Amino acid sequence: MPIQIVQSIADARSTCRLQNRQGKSVGLVPTMGFLHEGHLSLVRQARSDNDFVVVSVFVNPTQFLPSEDFDTYPQNFEQDQRLLEDEGVDLIFFPSTKEMYCSSNSTFVEVTGQLTTNLCAISRPHFFRGVATVVAKLFNIVEPDRAYFGHKDAQQLAIIQRMVQDLNFDIEVVPMPIVRDSDGLAKSSRNSYLNPDQRRSSTVLFRALQHAKTLITQGERSSNRILAEMEKMIQATEYTRIDYINIVCTTSFEPQEYINSEVLIAIAVWITNTRLIDSIRIDPANLTS
Repeated sequence: MPIQIVQSIADARSTCRLQNRQGKSVGLVPTMGFLHEGHLSLVRQARSDNDFVVVSVFVNPTQFLPSEDFDTYPQNFEQDQRLLEDEGVDLIFFPSTKEMYCSSNSTFVEVTGQLTTNLCAISRPHFFRGVATVVAKLFNIVEPDRAYFGHKDAQQLAIIQRMVQDLNFDIEVVPMPIVRDSDGLAKSSRNSYLNPDQRRSSTVLFRALQHAKTLITQGERSSNRILAEMEKMIQATEYTRIDYINIVCTTSFEPQEYINSEVLIAIAVWITNTRLIDSIRIDPANLTS
């Protein structure tokens, strides 16, 4: 059956409800388009797990400040459509901003507490309200059984999981591993902004994370010493400017001064004018030297 493309909320909702009435499971992969192998890994898992797969393609304006790259965010819907057809997706939901947000829209979803007080929330305090709101809207429109998100956006994933728990969405959130290029750089639509020299510098994010892992494997447990080593490595690399580096608890997102259980090492670095994020989870109990 050919892929369906719908732009209206009413059409997306009626199509997905028909699947539910027929007893079919529905999987949702929310995206902002300009798809890469990271997105496609989510799509493939959704295709494996569900009878009917929906991919949303929507650049969400509520998670951008006026100074950010909403107007220039990379888009290529024809390419996205071809990729999703090849993966056997059943439905692409491709709404306009006007369709998703009426002019009088005044309701937003906001997750509060430690999850939204550090890391990306410091430099982008608006971001997670926009993410939670659009994901909640997509959940209400599609009513999926499962929704798929990557570990690359670790804080976003944790916030969505908390929203699903707190608002009693009957949806399984399926986390998926980070997909990387051969040199370690995490796949991201924003990688397309980088010129060749900047692209070479961008590998320092993964190299710094791997260096931190090596230090922990060798027995280092002081977060301050690990962060100082990472900072030194990044600052020695051309085109870089650190937004943040932190080591936090994987559940509470509280910063950790001493590593004695599983932690998330999270990083955001500007490569000239392109902000990239990456992270790794490390449990010292499971490391071998």
